[in-house]
Amino acid sequence: MKPLFSHRATSQLLVAGLLALPFALAAQTASPTQEADWRRANDAVGALKRGHADVLKWEQANTSAATATPASTLGVAMPTTEVAVRMAWTVHRDLARALARLGPKNEQLIAEGRWTELDPSLQRRVEDASEVLEVAAAGRKAWIEAVAAQQVLKHQRDMLEAAQAAYELGQRMVTVGNWSKLQLSPVQLAASNARMNLRRAQQAAAQAQANLVKTMGQTGLQDGFELPDQLPAIPVQPMTAAELQKRAEAVRSHLPDAESLRNRALSKSAMNVYWAAHALAQDSQGDILKTREFITEETVLHYNGMLKSVWDLLDEVRNQSQATVDAIGAQRDFWIAEADLQWVLQGGEPDSFVSLGGAGGDAPAAAAH
Repeated sequence: MKPLFSHRATSQLLVAGLLALPFALAAQTASPTQEADWRRANDAVGALKRGHADVLKWEQANTSAATATPASTLGVAMPTTEVAVRMAWTVHRDLARALARLGPKNEQLIAEGRWTELDPSLQRRVEDASEVLEVAAAGRKAWIEAVAAQQVLKHQRDMLEAAQAAYELGQRMVTVGNWSKLQLSPVQLAASNARMNLRRAQQAAAQAQANLVKTMGQTGLQDGFELPDQLPAIPVQPMTAAELQKRAEAVRSHLPDAESLRNRALSKSAMNVYWAAHALAQDSQGDILKTREFITEETVLHYNGMLKSVWDLLDEVRNQSQATVDAIGAQRDFWIAEADLQWVLQGGEPDSFVSLGGAGGDAPAAAAH
């Protein structure tokens, strides 16, 4: 077999942009060298504290400017769910009277998502209060979905870059005779799958933005909203069974018998989904993601020591990015479950509860009625 000239140097360029996904490794920065002069870069490795990691760090820093993603050209900024809720209210002008009756304190609690602090009798005392809450819940959930879809899209782009880079390296190995086309086939399939996943993520993000635009009454006025880069962190501890049961009983005491029975069933389902969503989000963002990050870091170190191949590193980068996508889905599901639970604990009746299906945006499961 023919030796692959500058195989490891080429793989360094390949991996340079991947080490930032989704965390940055601490490394000293190498002295500037010409990007194409890989021989000189390899000669300089011995003088650096962490060997190839320093070369990769320099390449990452010096190629980022050319590949930077253009700034968003979307419209109005919507940094929080509170902004989303208030904008959703403005679409329903018939709610102005109900909001006035609720008063600024209750309006603020609803906008901020602090519904468990509301008076349990609110819907019985204030006409159209249920509509105010329903619109607020829809606005919150549309915002959550859009932010999560945007996050997932970014990481799907990252995974496609990794897959395409692997395919390009594989093609070079075939060209010089180090690989057969059969050996290249799995890498080619991985790149094709990554492209398909990116297209799905693009469509999901577009649909989520379209739903947000529709919910905010901006259809035809703008294509989307400028959203934050990530969802809020989940709370360390979920609400306890004791406080949720107390709240549910207080709400039911103000409902007619038939509604009270429905609310009892809905509350049980909403609580179970909420606790399960919190546990899944904690696991995916805690042990699973941290362990995957550790494996990736160790794989990088072994790669730098020439104990792992570039293929091992690329596989682990993809695994780590997929773990991040899954964690985003679990985080999204928690916040949707939390919004539904708070609505139920104010006497609301969601049509369905989130299915906890991961980052792909599975269809929600039917709610108990």
